[in-house]
Amino acid sequence: MRNFSLFLFMFLFGELQAQDFDTQYLKQQIESRPDLFSTILNHPDLHEVQVLYTQINRNGKKAPTFKTYGYNVNATRYFYPASTVKLPVVIFALEKLNELKIKGLDKESIMVTDSAFKGQTKVLQDITSADGKPSIAHYIKKVLITSDNDGYNRLFEFVGRATVNQKMQKYGLVKSRIVNRLAIGDAGESTKHSNPIRFYDKQNKLIYAQAASYDPLDYPLKLTREIVGKGYLNAKEELIMEPFSFENKNVFALEDQHLLMKKLMFPTAFPKNERFNLTASDYEFIYKYMSMLPQESDFPKYNPVEFWPTYSKMLFYGREKNIEIDPNVKIYNKYGDSYGFIIDNAYIVDKQNGIEFILTAVVQSNKDEIYNDGKYEYLDICYPFMKNIGKLIYDLEKQKKTP
Repeated sequence: MRNFSLFLFMFLFGELQAQDFDTQYLKQQIESRPDLFSTILNHPDLHEVQVLYTQINRNGKKAPTFKTYGYNVNATRYFYPASTVKLPVVIFALEKLNELKIKGLDKESIMVTDSAFKGQTKVLQDITSADGKPSIAHYIKKVLITSDNDGYNRLFEFVGRATVNQKMQKYGLVKSRIVNRLAIGDAGESTKHSNPIRFYDKQNKLIYAQAASYDPLDYPLKLTREIVGKGYLNAKEELIMEPFSFENKNVFALEDQHLLMKKLMFPTAFPKNERFNLTASDYEFIYKYMSMLPQESDFPKYNPVEFWPTYSKMLFYGREKNIEIDPNVKIYNKYGDSYGFIIDNAYIVDKQNGIEFILTAVVQSNKDEIYNDGKYEYLDICYPFMKNIGKLIYDLEKQKKTP
């Protein structure tokens, strides 16, 4: 909560610079550190690294200005965005509550999800919440703390597939699409159907009923590397020796992820019609759980063996289990990991040393080129890269060597 005053202060003085970015500075810095990045540099096509870094400078009145640097950024080259798609859906779910303007309906209302199409499932309770009931608030907590898939799926169904993609376009996230639920094999016609949902107050009185919905659109994008690899494991865990297809899956370009983080953390840096329709308490709620570590949560209560302190913090910590946490560094982020891709989108702050920056990165590891087999070099390639790129930028910020 104490950090919210910092963000309110930031809101008052934000200003926006152009979205184009320097393409040489990060390249020079990465290439100057072969001790950290030789594996990536030696196999650029294999690991498909992309990085965006925004330096935040402040004048005498603490008003921020932005300078962005990119490395190998290419919005037409596909990477699987995994759980990073959950952050915009979190935002849009809170927006929808504000836009419905229904008396008594808020993020704490009891949310009962029904089914109306083949493969859909119902949700009547949530044993991880304090009262055992599902709600928008509790789904958001689970999504932001440990990237819960079911929580995302229920928020996605509430917002609706068509609305999610309309809002992506509205907010300038035009190189992306979000069309699938996660971790349930959502594909084909089922992706276009959203469940019916009902909301109740604490006395079990119906507040709002949302009918099932259907989205007929496909949201095509012109992308490269959607069909990749030598083979894959199918739903029956059979090895199919054919290239794997990412066609018709979620797309969340690195530039769009970076822009979303800028708009979320610095809303008044954008014109009013480009800001999210969120209240001050909505922002505070998102910031709280974006930065919360698993052991700081009581509901849900997380097993520290399964969810250690840096479980969700790829950049800067590399998800290391026994790494010492810097008490001065606060990380507001949303990561993703699947199909050999590790992605993280973060706003990193160290008030003690006057450091703040936005860093978004993706890296892939899949040496055998077999997809969906769970055999990826996360520990050897991806996590160390994420830690090293976060530390590199932090150290540059601390030394103020950026131009």
